[in-house]
Amino acid sequence: MLAAGVGLSQTAPLFATDAEPAVRVGLVTDLHHADKKPAGSRHYRESLAKLAEAAKHFEQDKPDLVVELGDLIDRADSVAVEMRYLKRINKDFAALPGEQHYVLGNHCVDTLTKEEFLGEVGQKASYYSFDRGGFHFVVLDACFRSDGEPYGRRNFQWTDPNIPTKELNWLAADLKKTKKKTVVFVHQRLDVKNNHAVKNATAVRKVMEDAGNVLAVFQGHSHQNDYKQINGIHYCVHRAMVEGSGKENSGFSTLDVFPDGTLKLSGHRKQKSYKWSDAKD
Repeated sequence: MLAAGVGLSQTAPLFATDAEPAVRVGLVTDLHHADKKPAGSRHYRESLAKLAEAAKHFEQDKPDLVVELGDLIDRADSVAVEMRYLKRINKDFAALPGEQHYVLGNHCVDTLTKEEFLGEVGQKASYYSFDRGGFHFVVLDACFRSDGEPYGRRNFQWTDPNIPTKELNWLAADLKKTKKKTVVFVHQRLDVKNNHAVKNATAVRKVMEDAGNVLAVFQGHSHQNDYKQINGIHYCVHRAMVEGSGKENSGFSTLDVFPDGTLKLSGHRKQKSYKWSDAKD
């Protein structure tokens, strides 16, 4: 069941329910933080204020974890400047309530290496899984070239994201060994065939479909709200925070995961809201 979207601002839950969520997740994506003037519709410096507004909502919502779906920073001309961008935005992101989880986006490892980015934010791996509240969560990393080389130091084209064989085999084994319903986070899209898509998205979807326990995939990268259901799995593209000037053009959300597998995404500002009662609706 797909719910209607919301307007520019939402301060109260869109969906009423008597149940308490098993897990609550704060979601943001594509902040592209950088100390540089706007380019087109991207207002890099304003992401700090937009994240501050999201932080106030998360303080009220009290999520168990907050996930950024990639492109936390924008590119810079040097490692030192790009690292400065990362240090500044992560000062605010790391202060959000709950656990923080980082999905790598192509801009996160434009000039930096994955090791440099992850070392600065204190995350051990670029792809991994964990359990919370009786559910399983997976963070994927599609920042690999078609030949398997990891992104970093401007060695890639942004239109060439891939989940390499090693990671795909890990995902299959990880999903096979859990009986818990699962939510997946990734930056590049798994639900389309275009420049924003993971090149081997079909193979990744087949792994998730064969496992039979994946409820939904939350993605960033293409900046605009989008939603698809493919073979019983929900694919939600989250609105980019960097797009447009002013807080009214921001986007962030709170995801409630209920014990029966219901997923409720309460969107704020430009982010749409959805409710799915199970993976088949």
